[in-house]
Amino acid sequence: MNEQVVGKVQQDPVVAPVSEGARAPSSPARHGRRVWLIGGLLSVLLIVGLGGTSWWLLSGPAKVQYSTGPVTRGPVIRAVTATGTVNPILTIIVGSYVSGVIQALYCDYNTKVTKGQVCAKIDPRPYQTLVDQNKANLAVAKAQLEKDKANLAYLKLSYDRDLTLVKTQAVSQDVVDSGKNAYDQGLAQIEYDQATIDQRQAELDAAQVNLDYTDIVSPVDGTVVSRNVTMGQTVASSFQTPTLFLIATDLTKMQVDTNVSESDVGGVKENNSATFSVDAYPKRAFAGTVTQVRQSPQTVQNVVTFDIVVSAANPDLALMPGMTASTKIVVDSRPDVIRVPDQALRYAPSDLKRAAPLADSDAGEPRLWLLRGDKPVAVPIVPGLDDETYTEIVKGDVKPGDQVILSEQRGAGGRTAVPPPRF
Repeated sequence: MNEQVVGKVQQDPVVAPVSEGARAPSSPARHGRRVWLIGGLLSVLLIVGLGGTSWWLLSGPAKVQYSTGPVTRGPVIRAVTATGTVNPILTIIVGSYVSGVIQALYCDYNTKVTKGQVCAKIDPRPYQTLVDQNKANLAVAKAQLEKDKANLAYLKLSYDRDLTLVKTQAVSQDVVDSGKNAYDQGLAQIEYDQATIDQRQAELDAAQVNLDYTDIVSPVDGTVVSRNVTMGQTVASSFQTPTLFLIATDLTKMQVDTNVSESDVGGVKENNSATFSVDAYPKRAFAGTVTQVRQSPQTVQNVVTFDIVVSAANPDLALMPGMTASTKIVVDSRPDVIRVPDQALRYAPSDLKRAAPLADSDAGEPRLWLLRGDKPVAVPIVPGLDDETYTEIVKGDVKPGDQVILSEQRGAGGRTAVPPPRF
């Protein structure tokens, strides 16, 4: 029995370590979690420290970078832009005075015509019939005149005979008076016949005019730019003369009809120079001169414009009627002056403390900012003509080659360039 007890006592120490070994793994896991928490906290503190350091380093004054442009010498041209249409200087509308059917066409588009040339013909038969009828009426009137002249001669002889016989009392005085009345009526009939002849002649002339108008002729030398009639078409000219042809007198001289707004028309005068371009020749500039500033306003959707006529030479016939022209009319110019970009007049330093001080007497004057030694310097000026690209400098301590400041940019070191981190 003692051996059994001893054996049991020897086994107990073996069992106790096994139970303690089963609880051992839980202690390293808790230790790992504590290490992870401590590492994460240190990382956050490191990020905060780096962010604060960056913010402190970048919060200093930013470096300013200036965009500059040179002061130059050249022309300053102020112009008014407008859109217009290219047209011949003189375009003749050829119509029809009489009605009828187009019997023949002798002219077409681009046909060179001379004055009096027949371009079309209306069927002349109805008008020829009227001419023949009036000729016959005139012939009847002339024959009646000859008949009445012969009757007048007889009445004169009879009256003269009665005057002789009344002296011998061979005839009564009543016979003499009757002969005198007949003779006077014969004279009146002659005058009536002559008036009838004149009437018939006028009717014949009118019929002949209508017959001549069946030939549609060109009234000038020129070029046919439009044909609005075809063979066999019936032309009716009862209420309105139909337009058959448009003839341009001289296509080597063209004009541009432009519409200029009322705000710009005050500076446009006759003989102002102008240039324009058309879509057909986008790289070519055509020169012209203002020949008319028409006093006829045109109002479209409450916008008032005035018609400005620009004349231009067209020796090579490059310009065609109806082309759209983008026109630039020069209203004022300075051929050779000191000039600066317009953007320079709109610039002012954002930090005036860094700029050179300006005298109190010049504080209200226009000024330019020149870049001298990496520092903006204000120079008082007197501006002149402005063409929306350059401005003339009438007076000021600037010369060609100076660098004027157009704009500025802050470097990446500015406080606003990198915002502070937020957690």
